[in-house]
Amino acid sequence: MSVKINSVVPHSHASRCGIESGEYLLSINGNEIIDVLDYRFYQFSKELKLVIRDISGKERELKLRKPEYDELGLLFDTYLMDEQKSCRNKCIFCFIDQLPKGMRDTLYFKDDDSRLSFLFGNYITLTNITEHEVDRIIKMHISPVNISVHTTNEELRCKMMNNRFAGDALKHLRRLSESSIEINTQIVCCPGYNDGDELKRTLSDLEELGVNMVAVVPVGLTKHREGLTQLSPFTKEKAEETIDIIEEFSEKCLKKHGRRIAFAADELYIKAEREIPLAEHYEDFPALENGVGLIALLEDELNFALEDYEGKTDIERSVTIACGTSVAPFIKKMMDKVEEKFSEVSIKVVPIKNEFFGGGVNVSGLIVGQDLINQLKDVPLGDELLITSSMLRFENDLFLDDTSVEDVENTLNIKLSAVNNNGEELLLAILGKGRGE
Repeated sequence: MSVKINSVVPHSHASRCGIESGEYLLSINGNEIIDVLDYRFYQFSKELKLVIRDISGKERELKLRKPEYDELGLLFDTYLMDEQKSCRNKCIFCFIDQLPKGMRDTLYFKDDDSRLSFLFGNYITLTNITEHEVDRIIKMHISPVNISVHTTNEELRCKMMNNRFAGDALKHLRRLSESSIEINTQIVCCPGYNDGDELKRTLSDLEELGVNMVAVVPVGLTKHREGLTQLSPFTKEKAEETIDIIEEFSEKCLKKHGRRIAFAADELYIKAEREIPLAEHYEDFPALENGVGLIALLEDELNFALEDYEGKTDIERSVTIACGTSVAPFIKKMMDKVEEKFSEVSIKVVPIKNEFFGGGVNVSGLIVGQDLINQLKDVPLGDELLITSSMLRFENDLFLDDTSVEDVENTLNIKLSAVNNNGEELLLAILGKGRGE
């Protein structure tokens, strides 16, 4: 195996060694280089022995010394240095299968790549990983690894993931655990499948394996489920039952291990019509990406920001915050505190109904540009419209329906600002200030 070098960073260690673009990197210190994990792991040694193959096919060996952890300076065609691995499952709850037609192609790609788990925190199912890759994770002691478990009942896992190898893949989970790899897990909970006693079993099994964290999130159902397995949405009663199971388990873990291990997603508390736990409940917030503790953290940060604010409080300002229907009451409660401190600031919180996805989708991150436009076109918006940055793709320019920020601004004739889920940043955005002002 080898990877093609796209370019060499000028004045880098690789450049000074005479490595050129178009050549191939074969190995570092005798270790074959297959992809980004190999390269990132082995390049940081002080002494390197590289095997390079030039365009003509001739191989040469280069030796160099550099400060430990210094970048070598090689760039490749793609970040992963080869193709991204797609998912082999057909999970009954897969959100991508519930997307409407006509969206951009990248949104329909289902990744299940162990490298992205380490590099970006993506969750993998273990059905797409080889023994060699498990060996490599253990050898490099890559942590944490994020795994979508859903259930430890092997037969049920095969059924839920529509993959006859899904149950057997759990052996990789055991190997990683036995090798002291830190493991974060998630469970997409589907009423009638992996809830109730099955959830209790899975939590118990994961505790026994010594996982670092379990995030339990309710299945998300859109209106675009034609031809898919019929699933039941969470009712208030089912959400209450599920929270009771998780909290009873987490309290037991707190007494036994000094930490809770398992956490329920904010959406479960909202569906159960229960108070969101205080920030302390979520310890070091290990599952924010799963929607666990987002509301508590935002409120905690906002309260600190209000207490620490030392600027003028007679600021005149009018803003609108557009958010999902589920979180709107919580945001409104937080904004009442802001208006209490800043009497000349007016904050309108507008819940946006998700017409695009429909079904039971009501979180802020899945709101699209057209729903914003259609539901805000007749609303007085004040000086600025604020949204969460999770509504936009990484570049902060497009919503899921390919509506651009500029489209929304021009149609509504308002400045739109995307704010991270951070209480201090939200307060400064409301006041029309940047950090440090």
